[in-house]
Parts: sequence; structure tokens; C-alpha cells
Amino acid sequence: MIEAYVEPSGESPDLARAEAIAAAEAVGGAGVSGVPPGAPGPLVAVHVPDLRALGELAARLALARRCLVEVRPGEPMDRRLRAEGADGASASFRRLGRSPGTSDDSVRAAGRSYRDGGGRIDLERPDRRYWLLSGDAGAEDRLLREVATVDRADTAARRMPLLPFQRPVSLPPRLARAAANLARIRAGDRVVDPFVGTGALLAEAALLGARSYGIDRDSEMVRGALRNFAHLKVDAAALVEGDAGAVDFEPGPPEFDALLTDPPYGRSSSTGGEDAEAVAARILPRWADRLRRGGRAVIVTPQGSAPLPEPWVVRTAVPVRVHRSLTREFRVYERRG
Repeated sequence: MIEAYVEPSGESPDLARAEAIAAAEAVGGAGVSGVPPGAPGPLVAVHVPDLRALGELAARLALARRCLVEVRPGEPMDRRLRAEGADGASASFRRLGRSPGTSDDSVRAAGRSYRDGGGRIDLERPDRRYWLLSGDAGAEDRLLREVATVDRADTAARRMPLLPFQRPVSLPPRLARAAANLARIRAGDRVVDPFVGTGALLAEAALLGARSYGIDRDSEMVRGALRNFAHLKVDAAALVEGDAGAVDFEPGPPEFDALLTDPPYGRSSSTGGEDAEAVAARILPRWADRLRRGGRAVIVTPQGSAPLPEPWVVRTAVPVRVHRSLTREFRVYERRG
């Protein structure tokens, strides 16, 4: 295992941290309790099997900017930089947490040492990007190398106004991807959403390689979700119209790896006039019981609600403002015992 760091994007900091740790577990690693001294943000420390897994981690994340590793810890900064520049590669240097275009004496000195070792400085298209991280008072800076960058434009391209089927209230793709990461979804997993809506959650699961199964009582939602899936070039294993408390998939898989859903809230036509909490309490336990041993249920739910009873217990609960004044709680449930 190697120790690495994730720099959150600044959106929903608590959810970003939970996402980074869960996604690290999904690529075979784990979260780490500590962070570097003086880290802005703060950084999220993780263990991953190797650098390839760190690239996989960056490809999964939505609420982050980059993944980094520390360069030659324990060596004097000048020696580290000269050794890094010895192969003649181009590089850029910045201080972590500072806005683009800002610099300081330490950043400039790092660039000089890198050039003295044989490297070249290129601020536009460098072969490598290095970041200086301030240590505790009086301590030398730490040198981090950016190993992988999170493609934030990719999730932005999946925003609701850019999809063929639109509704005014739908989880933004970055929050939907974070929820999918909380479920530790891996390629080939079976994922079910009994309230599919516009398909935002299932689409993110499918983009992670899952086989996605969804149900919605509204035929227009089922057709619209399929349009969005086609636009995003992913497939649904099955989307079914009907009441998720009664219908099933034919032939239905014996169990699922994850339940991933954003149940309806308030009174609306999508619940057929039934109280939203009653709908969730009637439907969610049915599908949670179909999860394999060790499977997770990730539910985006109003604070204070309890959609899954014992033996399901909440392992993670992060409140996030989703739309204007609407706050929802991203919960990870696991079966006790």
C-alpha cells in the first residue's frame, strides 16, 4: 500500500471526505485518519495498492480536484528537487491552497532547485505538477506530486440542463456520483433503485460499471431515464414501470450488491397521493432485504426520517444542501451482524 492524498474541491466538505474514503475502499485501499500538518481543506489521506489504483480513484471521484503523493519524505527539499529534475522532465510548481497565478519565495526556490538538477519549468503543459504544502510553524514545506487529476468537466457535462429528459428537481451529477461512491460500487455489481426518477443515481452507478436495475411508478420517468441513459452511452440492465412495493424484475436476480436511491419527498403525483415517508417505509425494506451479505444501502433522505428499521443501522450520515433550501442526508446503511 502507498499513502496518498485527495484534495477536495470545496463543495460539501463532509461529503467529499466520506466519498474519498469510500472510493479508496472501492479500488482496494482504505481511508487514513491523519492528514499532513498544515494541510488546507483539509486533504484526505488514503492508502491505495499502487499508482494505477490512485488513477482509478481519481476517475471515480466527483467532489475532488486531484490525487497526490509525497515525494521522497525525510530528505532535504533541495536534494529532493534536484533528484526529481535529473531526468530532464518539465514541471510546474504551486503552493497547495493558493489561487492560480500566485507564487512565493519557496515556490520560486523549488523551481530553481529543480532546474539545477536538470529539469525544465513549463507552467502551461508540464510533464509533472508539484505542489508545496506548508508544514507546521518552522517546519520545512512538504513536496507533493500530482499523480492524477479529477475530470470535473466530465460530471459538469451530465448536468440536468444538458440531458434530453429533464425535471426541475434531480440530484446534480456530482452528488449522485458521491452517493454511488459511498456504496463502494465496483464494475459488475448489481445496483437497484426503486425510485428511479430521471435516472441520475443509476446512471452514475452504470458509469462505474454496475448493472443497473430501476423501478418507477411513472411511465414517463422510465422512458425519460432510458433517454438519459442512451445520451450518456450507458445501458440499464432493467427499468420497470410500477409500484416498487409490488413489482419485480423478470427474471429477477437473487440479490443485489447495493441499494442506491433518492426517495420522493413531500406529497406529489409521483407517490400517487400516498405520504412520502409511508412510501419509503413500505418499499425500502423490501429491496434492502434483497442485498447480499455485506451489501450497502445508500439513501438520500430528509433529516429525521428513518426509512430502514433494524437490523439496518446508519454507518455514515452527511447532511447536504441539495436544492436551495432543501437539505437532504446522505446515509450509508449496513445490516447489523
